[in-house]
Amino acid sequence: MNKTYSLNEIPDIAKEIITLANHKTLLFYGEMGTGKTTLIKEIVKQLGVDEVVNSPTFSLVNEYLSRKGENLYHFDFYRIEQEEEAFDIGIEEYFDSNSWCFIEWPEKVENLLPLETVSVILTLNNKGTRNIQIK
Repeated sequence: MNKTYSLNEIPDIAKEIITLANHKTLLFYGEMGTGKTTLIKEIVKQLGVDEVVNSPTFSLVNEYLSRKGENLYHFDFYRIEQEEEAFDIGIEEYFDSNSWCFIEWPEKVENLLPLETVSVILTLNNKGTRNIQIK
């Protein structure tokens, strides 16, 4: 998928991502302010999470439970300086859990990522729209 979208289209984009994802580990690439967290919030909502979803910038990972009893994990590695810091939170167990894992700033833990992932690349356009590529 490669398309341009506006903020009011985020629910539709989230549905497409869920449908197109052939793995449950999604890597969100994009500069600050491109809408990574906003998009993840909508995906998590559509997967059945009723609680408030926030960026785990300081805690590194937030865990959510869907109405179906499924765990979903939202990572934000922006603030880590060394990949080893991800080991401290037990990153391997999260990835091995077969749960949805949404990862912001995956380039910070590149050597620790599972082989089977979906890349979601976001860029901000000059008209306030965003471009999304899914690989």
